[in-house]
Amino acid sequence: MKIATNKLSDLYEFYKTELVSIYDNDELYAIFELVCEHYLGYSKTDTRLNFNGNLNQSDVLKIYDTGKALKTGAPIQYIVGEADFYNLKFNVNSSTLIPRPETEELVDLIIKQFKQEARNNQTLNILDIGTGSGCISITLKKNIPNSKVAGIDISEQALEVAKSNAIKNNVDIEFIKLDILSQLITHNSTFNTIVSNPPYVLNSEAKQMDSRVLEHEPHLALFVEDTDPIIFYKRIIDLCAKYLEERGYLFFELNPIYANDVKKYANDSKIFNFTEIMQDMSGKERFLKAQRK
Repeated sequence: MKIATNKLSDLYEFYKTELVSIYDNDELYAIFELVCEHYLGYSKTDTRLNFNGNLNQSDVLKIYDTGKALKTGAPIQYIVGEADFYNLKFNVNSSTLIPRPETEELVDLIIKQFKQEARNNQTLNILDIGTGSGCISITLKKNIPNSKVAGIDISEQALEVAKSNAIKNNVDIEFIKLDILSQLITHNSTFNTIVSNPPYVLNSEAKQMDSRVLEHEPHLALFVEDTDPIIFYKRIIDLCAKYLEERGYLFFELNPIYANDVKKYANDSKIFNFTEIMQDMSGKERFLKAQRK
């Protein structure tokens, strides 16, 4: 399909025509706003105000080519190489998961916990297990400046993205390549806070997933064997006995199906004062908070 004119409105009509079978209208317009922000520097208001304005040919081609790429099912974040998370920008590619709103909620829980306890003069020592793009560790460091943060991941490619994001957001993070299931943490210190959003989607759930996720995002960061769906949670809870400080906090993002199993394992470990399951904005049992005795 050819674009009738260089107007932004005609480019949007092109998107609607090409992508109607993939996205609903609301999702498509949100993607179009993101495209306009990335290539034109437009805010959402700018996009509306300039909807009938003409673009130069170079910008038209960029937006056109992005529309064609979207038709393949590739997520917009991978096409533009960037994703928003907690008011920050993060580089992303197929080696890292695209940051989710639920993970923003997890980060917000930790930031609020820190502020609630008013530990403004205390250095918070944070470990992020399964750091991926670094969105959790970097956002925590950005919002809790007097913290020391380390991020662990098994993927060298993901860690390279995480390192680029630390530079992009002007923070100092220690990144460590480690297989948490088979290797010991070699870090010299213990931690006030340990946080993890580990793989938690069952292999058997894959057939129910959006093809855009299944075909483009890294399976290593998504899936876990059906035979032991909380294997990462159990391992991290066990590690808390050695690496989480007295009265320190553990935060998890959870698969709601197994939230109570994770809580039970944490309770049975006898190393926590309390464990609490918390709901996300959709009302799903999405997070666990626990405090070390």
